[in-house]
Amino acid sequence: MEKVLITGIAGGQGGLVARRLMSDHEVVGVDKAQWPERPREIRFYQLDHRKKRFEDVVRRERPAAIVHLAFIRHFEEDPAIRHEVNVAGTKRLLEFAVTYGVKKLVIFSSSYVYGALPENPFYMDESYPLNASRTYPEVRDLVEVDTLTSVYMWRYPEIAISVLRPVSVLGYYVNNAITRYLNLDYVPTVLGFNPMMQFIHEEDVAEAIARAVENGLRGVFNVVGPGTVPLHVAIRETGGTAIPLPEFVSRPLVSAAFRWGVYPFPPGAMDFAKYPCTLDGRRFEAATGFVPRFTLEETFASARN
Repeated sequence: MEKVLITGIAGGQGGLVARRLMSDHEVVGVDKAQWPERPREIRFYQLDHRKKRFEDVVRRERPAAIVHLAFIRHFEEDPAIRHEVNVAGTKRLLEFAVTYGVKKLVIFSSSYVYGALPENPFYMDESYPLNASRTYPEVRDLVEVDTLTSVYMWRYPEIAISVLRPVSVLGYYVNNAITRYLNLDYVPTVLGFNPMMQFIHEEDVAEAIARAVENGLRGVFNVVGPGTVPLHVAIRETGGTAIPLPEFVSRPLVSAAFRWGVYPFPPGAMDFAKYPCTLDGRRFEAATGFVPRFTLEETFASARN
């Protein structure tokens, strides 16, 4: 069986990907956190992928494919550490893939790299510029990862490198920024704005990653869920109450609260409560036959308070 190494395997999404792949692949996992729920069939190395021991694992295991999920996606961490893990850690992984003959590599990015701007078209395809850094500097590292991976994609065509940009992921196990936002009892929004948003279930994301591995995809692909809904509908369906606030009041408050460490989202995130960031997923569907299995109702239910 083809051997797949998954970084960040102890996280909620990593565990789902591992279980999806393990019936048809030999799965090896790496994570700096413990993984008490590890299936016995999976070899697991508890280590930081930035350290020398990670190279030793890649050299010893010689995986045919790597799925890279080991990113910091929250903002409580020091920005320098977040950059070190996300950008420098990905660069080391790309170098090891070249050195040790990895044939397939899947990088798990995000729809947020496009940015939320008033001029965004309703559905953006993969050729649309990555504008997040303009108004949301805290996610600049994810944009850098996308750009860095694209360089390797063209420099080493013998490796099937794919970058997946999923829309907002919800589920029982994921613990990301959008889940934390929607899980607030009273969810602040921007008065006068109610943008359309897209969501996808965590198990559909695991399926999408598995299909990228199995098909040996090359290129950048948006991964979308079953439809679009207004933000206020998403808040209501996940059990919260939207609290619209004037931006001239909320933005300085959010900025100060984030600086003091009492609010987990930087002010740049507010733009996603104002402007659309909706993606066209037809390229991935055409390449893999992927169709989301979970409805929006089921997706919201999985993240409900």
